[in-house]
Amino acid sequence: MDRKTLLCNILTTALILGFSTAVSFAFYRISGNAENVPAFYMLAVVFIARFTTGYVPGIAAALISVVCVNYAFTSPYFSLAFNLDGYPVTFASMLIIACLTSMTTTHLKEKNRILREQEKLLMEAEKEKMRANLLRAVSHDLRTPLTSIIGASSTYLENGAFLSEGEKLQMVQTIYDDSNWLLHMVENLLSVTKIRQDGARLTKTLEPLEEVVSEAVSRLKKRIPDASIRVTTPENFIMVPMDATLIEQVIINLLENGIYHSGSTEPMELTVIAAERQVYFRIRDHGHGIREDLLPRIFDGYADTPASSGDSRKGMGIGLSICKTIIMAHNGRIWAQNLSDGALFTFTLPLGDEPYES
Repeated sequence: MDRKTLLCNILTTALILGFSTAVSFAFYRISGNAENVPAFYMLAVVFIARFTTGYVPGIAAALISVVCVNYAFTSPYFSLAFNLDGYPVTFASMLIIACLTSMTTTHLKEKNRILREQEKLLMEAEKEKMRANLLRAVSHDLRTPLTSIIGASSTYLENGAFLSEGEKLQMVQTIYDDSNWLLHMVENLLSVTKIRQDGARLTKTLEPLEEVVSEAVSRLKKRIPDASIRVTTPENFIMVPMDATLIEQVIINLLENGIYHSGSTEPMELTVIAAERQVYFRIRDHGHGIREDLLPRIFDGYADTPASSGDSRKGMGIGLSICKTIIMAHNGRIWAQNLSDGALFTFTLPLGDEPYES
């Protein structure tokens, strides 16, 4: 035990025992009865065990309490007399009870400290796992578009004079598409960086649900003009505590995932439901669904689909991993499931204590 902790323990013990003695004297003066005085000292022992470090302060407080009760509140007053008839048993019992109370309180406090340390270690382990998944996702989703950009630009530079205008336009379009995809990936990585810098504690504000959904769909359509999305939101005006930019990123990632991987030309469906102090966001496609072996690890950051093998620049790696990171930081849940005609991604956000308006 260092000097600072020792001094803090002594000061805390002295202050609490002094306060308990003052209250006991005041109570004794008013009532003329000392029967309840031991209870004040017992309570003091509990507080000392709670607010000091180690077992010694609580046990020492128990011993001092027994002496104080005998010296100041037991006849003959202001003298120690442990040999009076019946007193040895009484004071021994009080000492044992006080010591047991102190030890129990200190033991519980130590258990809580160990649990907090274990939770901290688990959080660190989870962060390391997410970091490893993110690195795998970066390798998976960024390698191919970079290779494509380098290959197309190299071909254009070396053989530009021999290419037709149509071939040149196709190469430029490929470079543009892959660059746009890389920009999207950088936005995702910046989103995760924001969460990690804040220690997974976001500054959430109450945001209008409908506006957040509308903004996410609008941003997606700027990137994919041909995207067809059916949106259903609650009729009530709902305010949800969130980081709006990050939740918009989740919605965009899930919609984009369905557009690229579903293999269906039918419109995507985005349905938002408020129930049981939760807001449910459901993104559904009408395609071929998700391979069953991928479902348990779809959010691990390196899942791949048959559709992405031929065009892996549109792989699911970073996007879905970051969706999970963002939703977990909001104390929500996210999962995926197959339906009879497609896949359904669902995530939830807690409404918190703030009521929503009708």
